[in-house]
Amino acid sequence: SDGQVPCVEPREAVHVRSARGEHARQEDPIPREDFVDRHLAIPLFGLLPDPAFGIATNKSADPFYWMRVILASNRGTLMELGISPIVTSGMVMQLLAGAKIIQVDQSLKEDRILFAGSQKLLGMIITLGEAVAYVTSGMYGEVKDLGAGNAILIIMQLFVAGMIVIILDELLQKGYGLGSGISLFIATNICENIVWKALSPTTMNTGKGTEFEGAIIALFHMLISKSDKILALKEAFYRQNAPNITSLFATVLIFFVVIYFQGFRVDLPVKYQKIRGQMGTYPIKLFYTSNMPIILQTALVSNLYFFSQLLYKRFKSNMLVNMLGQWQEVEFSGQSIPVGGIVYYISPPHSFLEVWEDPIHALIYVIFVLTSCALFSKMWIDVSGSSARDVAKQLREQQMMMPGYRDSDLPRVLNRYIPTAAAFGGACIGALTVIADFLGAIGSGTGILLAVTIIYQYFEMVYKEKEQGNALF
Repeated sequence: SDGQVPCVEPREAVHVRSARGEHARQEDPIPREDFVDRHLAIPLFGLLPDPAFGIATNKSADPFYWMRVILASNRGTLMELGISPIVTSGMVMQLLAGAKIIQVDQSLKEDRILFAGSQKLLGMIITLGEAVAYVTSGMYGEVKDLGAGNAILIIMQLFVAGMIVIILDELLQKGYGLGSGISLFIATNICENIVWKALSPTTMNTGKGTEFEGAIIALFHMLISKSDKILALKEAFYRQNAPNITSLFATVLIFFVVIYFQGFRVDLPVKYQKIRGQMGTYPIKLFYTSNMPIILQTALVSNLYFFSQLLYKRFKSNMLVNMLGQWQEVEFSGQSIPVGGIVYYISPPHSFLEVWEDPIHALIYVIFVLTSCALFSKMWIDVSGSSARDVAKQLREQQMMMPGYRDSDLPRVLNRYIPTAAAFGGACIGALTVIADFLGAIGSGTGILLAVTIIYQYFEMVYKEKEQGNALF
């Protein structure tokens, strides 16, 4: 009645789901009516990080450590494979369709259903293949030491767990819940890691006596067990070999800062061509490409770390391998960390003390992260179909225009905002990741950024559903 219409939602360039394509959305979603079905995915997914039966505790370095954040995987558990089979099958099917090796007409419902079914079948095959590869490659020890029975049991457990992940993702796709299963699994895995490091009741010996792993539990334990309360507080806030209270505060601070930046946007006025007097807005957010820049940057760096570790183990004396990266195992965790070469300079310092000790390392890392995130963000708008030209086409299809501009001027006007928002937003995402790493936030800067952006997307989805009058709880 006041001549206003709700803002036009831009095409979202969101997280990992885009690797699977729009065809992954099912044609006839099942109504979200059952509370149990809608709220089953997270608790069931939460059971998967339990240790797999038959796997002995392995203290050796984990070659996939750096990839586990974006794959939602945990070493030595049922979630060892994470979401990699789903993402890999989606990428393979997209490549086959894009290269015209397989013919798919996305306008036909039958083709979409067949394509989605083929993608799931390929995901199952990849799950089984990865499970076999993990066991035979010695990830859990030599097969002859494990025994044939144990090896087969581990493979079956990993395969069944992978199937559960695929089914849970399908459950969410079909309408029992909101958003993407992949995003939900990544956020759940990261949040579980943060909660565990804050409240873990497991104990460890760091040379100063028995301490609890969880930062909050360790704080109370030290205050109760130590006579010098000031020293106990100092130890709880600044201990180096386990999560501390300062890291926990840094995590909370980054969480709220990212939420604050999510609200930054420019609203461009638009109006309908056929309906006089009705106006709307087209919002261009600061984080225009959402968390995609940090996902791409992390994927690039993780693969570089992975290959550098493998090469360094086999060819330690090779000069080129040493230039790429030199690695050393950490005393308590057994995890390998880069100590030299290119990979060292693109790895994050984990505290301001490390920044002070090696400012050149910190400077190169900051420049690398900011530049790569900005470039990946600008590249992604063209790949994902959210560039100025694509958005102008969408507005024309919806018969909308900007007041004071011709229809042909839309790409030029949008070009003033979208590339800038993409590049600057990507750099901001990178800067927040760097700050989180410098503050020593729990779960790494990348993990926190992924978790917060995904949780905020879910908040927006819930808000829209409530605005439309749909009952969610």
